[in-house]
Amino acid sequence: MKSISGKALCKIVERYGWILKRITGSHHIYAKDGVSVILSVPVHGNRDLPAGILKRLLNDAGLTEEDLG
Repeated sequence: MKSISGKALCKIVERYGWILKRITGSHHIYAKDGVSVILSVPVHGNRDLPAGILKRLLNDAGLTEEDLG
């Protein structure tokens, strides 16, 4: 799986209609109309997200690895 930073993932989910609701510490909280899931994206500078967390976030957002770019 391609590794990306939390900051880059934020830009991708925003492109697919997710809206930043708030920032709590280092976590960006996203919501989307019509979807009951809330995304909590950890943003720790430019550090890459661990593969398991990235996979879970993509699944929750309804995205695939191809949507990463």
